[in-house]
Amino acid sequence: MNFKGKTALVTGAAGGIGKSITGKLMAKGCQVAVTDYDTSEVTATAHFDGDLLNADFCNTLPRRVANQLGKIDILCNNAGVITRGDITSASDADFDLSFGVNVKAPFQLCRATIPIMASQGGGAIINTSSCWGLRPGPNHPIYIASKAALASLTQCLGRDHAHQKIRVNAVCPNEVNTPMIRSGFEIRGMDADAALKTLNDSVPLGHIAEPEEIADVILFLASNSARYMCGALVEVNGGKPVI
Repeated sequence: MNFKGKTALVTGAAGGIGKSITGKLMAKGCQVAVTDYDTSEVTATAHFDGDLLNADFCNTLPRRVANQLGKIDILCNNAGVITRGDITSASDADFDLSFGVNVKAPFQLCRATIPIMASQGGGAIINTSSCWGLRPGPNHPIYIASKAALASLTQCLGRDHAHQKIRVNAVCPNEVNTPMIRSGFEIRGMDADAALKTLNDSVPLGHIAEPEEIADVILFLASNSARYMCGALVEVNGGKPVI
């Protein structure tokens, strides 16, 4: 998978998976533009810090990247948030945040990127959905609904824009060992190391995914090796079902 001469935009680049995607693409010769609230600790070609809940930011970002770096060959809609708890404890703010980051921002970024890719003769878009968006688990209705929406959007765009040589696919992880999952345990008053051991023991392969194990699949979907994949929802779960 050689990405020399390619240009990518990665959202959520300051998180565990985002940093791994960015580092792997850079190592393979890709120019990478990154965005997050603060990407100062991410090594990348160009930095566009901002808020994905800001419509103007999302709607203009792809053109800004293309203007600075010349084009966009790859868009990784990787940013995401998790809202936990059943619906009776959920707030409108929880819903707006989750759907804003997990669905509306990818929608806006895809809408702005697809014409750029079409004018170039094609490209690859990889969305980060979730196994939980395909087979719902308990007590995460907002998160699950948002990831299901992103999975459905992926399938629709994959079909609608294949004729433009734009491949849209999604990776659907189960649990991943990122700062987000650790902070989630801590917020609930749990010992993160102990909770992670329990999760690791629940996975047939013996551990929840490391960020690079998800990033490797994203790079595959972005590469010419996946040239006949379009509208696919690729589960990366270590053999663990949603329970």
